[in-house]
Amino acid sequence: MTPIYPFAAIVGQEQLKQALLICAVDPTVGGVLVRGDKGSAKSTAARGLAAVLPPIRRAAGCGYNCEPEHPLPLCPVCSGGARELHDGPVPFINLPLGATEDRVLGSLDFEKALQGGKQAFKPGLLAGAHRGMLYIDEVNLLADHLVDVLLDAAAMGVNTVEREGLAVSHPARVTLLGTMNQEEGDLRPQLLDRFGLMVDVAAPREPGLRAEVVRRRLAFEADPAGFAAQWQTDSEALRENIAAARALLPQTRLSDSLFHFVSELCCEFDVTSLRADIVLNKAARALAALDGRADASAEDIRDAARLVLPHRRRRKPFEQSGLDQDKLEQMTQQASNPPPPPTQDQGDATQPPPDADGEQEQNPAGHAAEQIFAAAPAGDIARIRVQAPSAGDAAGRRSDGASRQRGHYVRAEANPQPAQLAVDATLRHAILRDPDHFAVTRADLHDKIRVAKQGNLILLVVDASGSMAARQRMEQVKGTVLSLLEDAYRRRDQVALIAFRGQKAELLLPPCNRVEQAELALRELPTGGRTPLAHALALAADTLSRQLGGPAPLLVVLSDGRANVALDGDGDPWRQALDLAGQLAGAPALVLDTEQDYVRLGRARELAEALGAEYLACDALTGEQLTLTIQQRLGR
Repeated sequence: MTPIYPFAAIVGQEQLKQALLICAVDPTVGGVLVRGDKGSAKSTAARGLAAVLPPIRRAAGCGYNCEPEHPLPLCPVCSGGARELHDGPVPFINLPLGATEDRVLGSLDFEKALQGGKQAFKPGLLAGAHRGMLYIDEVNLLADHLVDVLLDAAAMGVNTVEREGLAVSHPARVTLLGTMNQEEGDLRPQLLDRFGLMVDVAAPREPGLRAEVVRRRLAFEADPAGFAAQWQTDSEALRENIAAARALLPQTRLSDSLFHFVSELCCEFDVTSLRADIVLNKAARALAALDGRADASAEDIRDAARLVLPHRRRRKPFEQSGLDQDKLEQMTQQASNPPPPPTQDQGDATQPPPDADGEQEQNPAGHAAEQIFAAAPAGDIARIRVQAPSAGDAAGRRSDGASRQRGHYVRAEANPQPAQLAVDATLRHAILRDPDHFAVTRADLHDKIRVAKQGNLILLVVDASGSMAARQRMEQVKGTVLSLLEDAYRRRDQVALIAFRGQKAELLLPPCNRVEQAELALRELPTGGRTPLAHALALAADTLSRQLGGPAPLLVVLSDGRANVALDGDGDPWRQALDLAGQLAGAPALVLDTEQDYVRLGRARELAEALGAEYLACDALTGEQLTLTIQQRLGR
């Protein structure tokens, strides 16, 4: 087997390594989300960590990675009597982006069902990752419904499958490691919260560090085994440190004052999720255990806060994540050096009154946080169920689409060449067709029909010509578009932006859900010149044609319609614009008229008629009214 690049040999990326080590010591923290550019050691660090984790004891051939002391009754290996136990590496399972729910969660073992006529469960990737790590590269591109199930299983520690006549539960205590590149889209806020820790990484900017990264990487590629051997001592020391920290972790503790400090941090940085308090406590204790201390410090909480709080802060759309480091350091210093206790003379003025029994209440916020922490023990396991989300989930994607590849399995259709075999319907059809002579033929095959939530593509076509160059008019258009972008941010839609001025139209933002880029492009949008409306509509038609089979589109045109630039420099610009609008007719569209001159030509209304689109006067709508209008159009 090809050696893995040693974790101990990774240059820099101290915060990334710290986050991974916290999860190695306490897997109940909830995993790590690593965001950063390609080539910043995200995958290398995740795989390297698995190689230095202390081995686990398991039975040979066990598909559930059962704990030897607690074998799973449904496991044919561990419940069958004699078994061969051995120490082996911690499971490290890579989840492909194209994996189906059956592959991840487990499903009916079709082969055994046909051979023996009995229902048997075929464990999936979650079972294989039990007591280990489940790694998802580009987790932001994974189907939403699959991410929900994975994060629930990782948080609750158990996977329950109820489908095709099966009702199976098995432990699935996994450490979830996700990596992503933000340029390819973000995760929904509620999914971000389910990751215990988050790290933003980037390639080193210091030439010396970059040179050392390249030097080590080339040495590893030239002789993987030899390079790994050079770092063997450091790797063993790291493995021993993790094992010692795990042993010490049950004895580590936070004082009442530090419990209160955790809550203060979460409140000060506007974090609403109580999961942050719990994870921050756990992460600080893990850092103390890694350092060989039974008492966590304010500095441990500070370091943990940099991993726990940034992605949980309540922030406005387009606001960058992160913490005010000066404020964090100041609060840490105050927690490390609390003011001296009041003198006897000051006691009556500064202490709260005694309770009914005459006892003084000491640090009630600290006790409350301690109760919250105690309410979520490390070994707590809850049951989850695989079920379709409510169709009225306004916070998710808004368009339902039937698909044979992704989404929730809702029904089956007869199909002699199924893309995804519906085992239950196939067997049922074969049995009912001839109960006395069971045999499956091609005529019995059924295909799975799934329903998946699909997003919407909002294609914004913005007129930036001289007819709109007046400051007040352009600011109004920008405000209108920003209201659309804010809605898209919450709804996780895709946005594309076309601007036209002078002699051409330009696709400033290809379809994506990085609405921050669209907002930046709009703020820097130059104005002035002529109005090449026909060019913009031709570019819109080309952009939409490239998205066939993708998110449902909505074309939003913001213009006064005063076209005066012809295609190829020849012809009637306005007639060309109307002809192109007619070619686009049929797709959902909305025309927002930005005309404000005293003498109005009404060109935008004519454009809307040619498009078969709804017409609205832009100055007659507030930002809130426009957002509601767009929501209604997208909900059709």
